[in-house]
Amino acid sequence: MFPGEANGTPTQMIAHYVTSVLLSMADIVIDLHSGGRSLSYLPCCLIRVGKTGAETTRLMELLQVFGAPIGSISDGSGGGGATTLSAVTQALGVPTLTTELGGGGTFSTTGEAIASQGIYRVLKHIGVLPNAETIPAPPVRLMQVAGRGAFTYAPIHGIFEPAVELGDTVDTGQTAGFIFPVDGSQKPAEEVCFSQPGLVACRRAPALAAPGDCLFKLVTDVGAMRVAST
Repeated sequence: MFPGEANGTPTQMIAHYVTSVLLSMADIVIDLHSGGRSLSYLPCCLIRVGKTGAETTRLMELLQVFGAPIGSISDGSGGGGATTLSAVTQALGVPTLTTELGGGGTFSTTGEAIASQGIYRVLKHIGVLPNAETIPAPPVRLMQVAGRGAFTYAPIHGIFEPAVELGDTVDTGQTAGFIFPVDGSQKPAEEVCFSQPGLVACRRAPALAAPGDCLFKLVTDVGAMRVAST
């Protein structure tokens, strides 16, 4: 919905207000959410590669301070592209951390704890709460979203049967799952395969899927020095 529209729907108007008013006052943005009803995620904190090496280094620093188990770095080409909050904040030069802390329409006590501890560490780190009592950040596994091929989408309308689970490691061409068509019981199930290798970071939660619904997102390990120099 970003950057929004002043005279659009209520959601578009909220996005426009965030973009045009709130972000100009922000030193940092921390976007806390989960995969909603449709996706289940491994707990992670996400950043976009900065426009400069210095921006990327700063974001990498904040990623480590937040301390989610997985730190995911994206080039912004998937998952909404230019229409996301991260895209708008990057254009305005506001460092942004985004989280995916569970999902599937459920509450995660693990995700809540990661969010709470991460926020306090970041606010202490940037001097907003210098006296906050925090625990040290655990090790962060640095991973990247390698373009649009990291995403697997439903090709048809049907019932989704996943063949892998969250946290599994998969290879190119491996079966991701099957879609059983609902528009005619005589039609065979359609196999869906991964187009690249990686770790399954998110998986669709509901069984019913429509064409274009995200089924999986993959991430791959990346060296910190390689990201910082991008």
